[in-house]
Amino acid sequence: MANSSILVVGGGISGITSAIEAAEMEVDVYLVESEPTLGGRVGQLRYYFPKLCPPTCGLEINYKRMKANPHLTIYTMTEVLEISGAPGSYKVKLKQNPRFVNDNCTCCGECEKVCEGERISRFDFGLGKTKAIYLPSPMAFPARYVLDKSALAPGDLEKIMSVCQYHAIDPDMKEEVFELEVGAIIWATGWQPYDATKIDNLGYGKFNNVITNMQVERMASPWGPTGGEIKRPSDGEVPTKVAFVQCAGSRDENHLPYCSYICCLASLKHSLYFAEKYPNTECTIFYIDIRTPGRYEKFLNRATNEAKIKFVKGKVAKIEEDPSTKDLLVTAEDTLSGRRVTERFNMVILALGMQPSTIGKTIPGLSLDENGFVVETDGIIPVGCAKKPLDVMTSNETATGAVLKALQVIKRA
Repeated sequence: MANSSILVVGGGISGITSAIEAAEMEVDVYLVESEPTLGGRVGQLRYYFPKLCPPTCGLEINYKRMKANPHLTIYTMTEVLEISGAPGSYKVKLKQNPRFVNDNCTCCGECEKVCEGERISRFDFGLGKTKAIYLPSPMAFPARYVLDKSALAPGDLEKIMSVCQYHAIDPDMKEEVFELEVGAIIWATGWQPYDATKIDNLGYGKFNNVITNMQVERMASPWGPTGGEIKRPSDGEVPTKVAFVQCAGSRDENHLPYCSYICCLASLKHSLYFAEKYPNTECTIFYIDIRTPGRYEKFLNRATNEAKIKFVKGKVAKIEEDPSTKDLLVTAEDTLSGRRVTERFNMVILALGMQPSTIGKTIPGLSLDENGFVVETDGIIPVGCAKKPLDVMTSNETATGAVLKALQVIKRA
């Protein structure tokens, strides 16, 4: 018998858009997200395109729509293990990891105050730490703390349980494996930055002041690890000369063979972060091609006019560190002049390529191409960056289109 419900896998901006638009068609929707909160990459940004809105613009209104919709069920800390069946009649096996905090949590924060154990924050890409019990982000949805039991200091568990007057701490929660039956699946698991440590010549992981584009976003965020200040990790100083290295891992047969679409735009945006907060900072962008498709050509002109940007057409060959100052010596070939150039910078920002979060995973019933992107089948529809590298605006367009396809699948079955 055909099933008329829809499963959305991934709770970033694409998954949220798909889930709420399908639910508002009065179809039962299950939204699963592997992290403790929805929001995805957009939730980590300072601003996002096309209007340079903060994450609150877009996520907040969708969260409000989600809360009010009786057709939507949300599972966080949940991942898909296996898909079987056919369009109109899928069985999906899932695993939900324990949060160790139940629905009684009011986010009062008393538990966090008495907790001494700390963990490195993946949300901040390793730039900061949280307590062992923490709120995943200031915009966490659901608004509940999560406990990392492996990070607790001796005595922490007893202390946080004693101060929680709502009895929200549940250290005995167990992993749960369960099954859903659905008619169609929208796959919206998004993207992850390419592993910069694999690009040996660029010094990430060896030199403190070589950082990534997503680390800049967390620094620039007012609720990020540096409170909105973009500083050198080595000494906490504001850089006055910054280099951007484009196509770090992209358009390279040794790494990602494709263009990651958003990297040029991200570096232009970051140059505006500097112009807004540190108008004396000079930015140099080393590039192969500056790609600002469609309407984003206007953004290139804006960044060029408002920020102090020097463009060097050429691929960076190597980055070295001056051990006395922790400055960085960037060597590249300037293809327009034909000269090899070496220049000193206080900080280098790698415009890392994006790869799908499905890379390296094997999920029975899910088809991936050679780069790890999800291949569309009749009843499993990839959206956003699970489909291919995209910006937020286009990701949302694919999400809306996927809802129409999913509705056709369940009506036809």
